[in-house]
Amino acid sequence: MSKNKITEIGEIDSISGNSISVKLFDSIKSNMPIIDGVVYRVGQIGSFVKIPLGYANLYGIVTQIGSAAIPESLREVVAKDYEQLKNTRWINIVLAGEQVGKRFERGVTQYPTTGDKVHLVTINDLDIIYGGYEESNSITVGNISVSESLDAKIDLDKLISRHCAIVGSTGSGKSNSVSVLLESIASRKFPSSRILVIDPHGEYNDALSKFSKVIEINSIEEDNKLHIPFWALPFNELMKIFSGNLTEQNREYIREKVVEAKIKSSEENKIEVSKESITADSPIPFSIKKLWFELDDFERQTFDRKTLPDKSVVLELTNKRVDGDVETLKSNEYQPAGLGSSPPFLNQKAKGLLSFLDSMRNKLNDSSYAFLFSPGKLTPDKDGKIEEDLDTTFLKWLGNDLPITILDLSGIPSEIMSSISGTLLKIIYDGLFWGVNTKVGGKNQPLLIVLEEAHSYLKAGEHSISSRTVQMIAKEGRKYGVGLLLVTQRPSELDETVLSQCGTIVALRMNNSKDRGHIRSAVQDELQSMVDLLPSLRTGEALISGEAVKIPSRVKFFKIANARKSSDPKPSEKWLNEIDNPRQEYNKLLKSWRNKNYKI
Repeated sequence: MSKNKITEIGEIDSISGNSISVKLFDSIKSNMPIIDGVVYRVGQIGSFVKIPLGYANLYGIVTQIGSAAIPESLREVVAKDYEQLKNTRWINIVLAGEQVGKRFERGVTQYPTTGDKVHLVTINDLDIIYGGYEESNSITVGNISVSESLDAKIDLDKLISRHCAIVGSTGSGKSNSVSVLLESIASRKFPSSRILVIDPHGEYNDALSKFSKVIEINSIEEDNKLHIPFWALPFNELMKIFSGNLTEQNREYIREKVVEAKIKSSEENKIEVSKESITADSPIPFSIKKLWFELDDFERQTFDRKTLPDKSVVLELTNKRVDGDVETLKSNEYQPAGLGSSPPFLNQKAKGLLSFLDSMRNKLNDSSYAFLFSPGKLTPDKDGKIEEDLDTTFLKWLGNDLPITILDLSGIPSEIMSSISGTLLKIIYDGLFWGVNTKVGGKNQPLLIVLEEAHSYLKAGEHSISSRTVQMIAKEGRKYGVGLLLVTQRPSELDETVLSQCGTIVALRMNNSKDRGHIRSAVQDELQSMVDLLPSLRTGEALISGEAVKIPSRVKFFKIANARKSSDPKPSEKWLNEIDNPRQEYNKLLKSWRNKNYKI
């Protein structure tokens, strides 16, 4: 018997669009035929079949098997005879691509007809389906699950430029998959590759230590400390950091003061920018301590003499004053206002900002916010002058010798995580957007931004700066060489606009039906039934579909060598260790907590 006959398993009975019903031959002796010493399974969900058409071979993916796969037109007829129904074997397939010569391409140029024979896919066929990637623009991340001898490859260009999402439940292997993917890119040793990881929990510091520079708030080395200058934040985001409500009138009053401070500072720092173009959102340094001091001073002023009824200016400030200090945020002290018509008199033009300014001072003095309000050499003096500018920050974040930079945000207070992460992204994207024609712009040196735990600061329905910025990058980043890699365990909480822009989906084990529903809506209609396989995937196994792979693939990722923070501790091992001095250890715990530094 010819090999072609050995691999025949059935023939096409009906075709509806891209969905094809196949009746399996009764002559198949087993669901597990052996061909050339290899055991094959007939009709595995997600497996491939082949339809030879002259010089071309069409390949399809099995989406249904059994009585559910019987064509609608035959169901009523067959259902009348249960025994006939039970003994009839059908599969549904979806056409995925075709092979001409030795090359496989997604999509089909010709369709089969009823009566065309359907064949098993052999190891040689799988080589053609999963091969054909160019070495120059592909990376290997694991093995194809149906045949571990086959490498799982991903198109690097499409992965980055068309965006990607890695989703999966806790413990499904997300962090390992991200580490493998980034290590695969880094090990290619591109001279100018750029990957920026926004890491809220410091998970990747060890796993990617050979290829990355870690910039964190609690770093001992000054060069590796994370500094985010407050003056680079948009005005509204800066105001959100301080508790207390501001009326719209007072907000505009403070905005005007910020603009005035930035104009003066631009002259002090000799920044080449026109005064007319400076706004409260412009990334121009100014002294926030001086701003606070001047706003606070105006609120506290008292006066020795009142204005006359027809005058609109205060005639004389009280001279009984104890001078404060800008740097230590100590207020000027004036003689308290008297009662009734006796001097000194209150400032009738005060804005009622004292409670807001008190909360502002508390935040400026809080060591947790030092990375923001005292950002090293980016901190302006009282005249707004700085030692270094944002170009140094860009160089530190994006211009390293190592291909990966990890921004460890684990020391940032949770209440401002969304604002800070969004500001980071906006600083980076705006810089690459306006610097598109430079050699370090996104078009000439593309950037991949990895957003770990994306659901924690990218909530659906929110209009935060992080959501707005990520949406902007998802929609427009491709044109400017900025790619996104979203990593989340709750895709249902992500903004649908962002998820729909991800050209490639890597879905690991996922038990939550709501989350699977979001993934189902992101894959092509005919393959949505494959999403039902997600709960049964092994740890580290994923369904990869979309632009970066030639065909939707079930992949077992490599195991990364270095353990990650997110690895589960094993109680059966850890509980065997005796702790010599528990009191001393709890003392260290308390010290770390108070200093908000887990490295103490």
